[in-house]
Amino acid sequence: MGKPHEQRKLEIIQSTLALAAELGIKKVTTQAIADHVGVAQATIFRHFKTRDAIFSDSIEWLADKLFQTLSGCFSSKASADKRLQQLVSKQLGFISQHKGLPRLLFSDRLHLESPVLKQTVQKIMKRYTTEVTRLIQEGIETGHFRNDINAEKTAYYIAALIQGLVMQWSIFNFNFDLEAEADDLWIFIKQSLKTI
Repeated sequence: MGKPHEQRKLEIIQSTLALAAELGIKKVTTQAIADHVGVAQATIFRHFKTRDAIFSDSIEWLADKLFQTLSGCFSSKASADKRLQQLVSKQLGFISQHKGLPRLLFSDRLHLESPVLKQTVQKIMKRYTTEVTRLIQEGIETGHFRNDINAEKTAYYIAALIQGLVMQWSIFNFNFDLEAEADDLWIFIKQSLKTI
């Protein structure tokens, strides 16, 4: 008897991400995923209609895990500056454990070939920047951040800084400690946000 549906789906997602990190997206075929999971290719299609559906669910699974990791940064009683610092550190720590994520995010499959994947990522990015915007706005209102900054634009720039660092990490085949970059990145961000 086969494994329960949700358990098998999770195995497929985790295998997809592992293969993406190792081989890149173009080589992550449904047959490669099936081989990695140890099932027939037909089993993959019993759980997902298309390869893009696997990629989309993989991104959504990662996003759920990321937002769980960051939830305290958006809701704790700590000051906004401390929570934003924690967010940078936790986010880089999370991504460093999921090398398949940048392979997906920076792939031609997402950028050029699959509107469904692009829409999935756009939705996640909007949710992320909305949460970070609220955090920055709180910091402005409590005097932890300058009051002459635009909270929404600042949230986008912080996301772009993190994405740029993650892209560099991916391009250089993960050859530096991404999580260790959090302190220096925070110093740069803090200097832009803090009151003088």
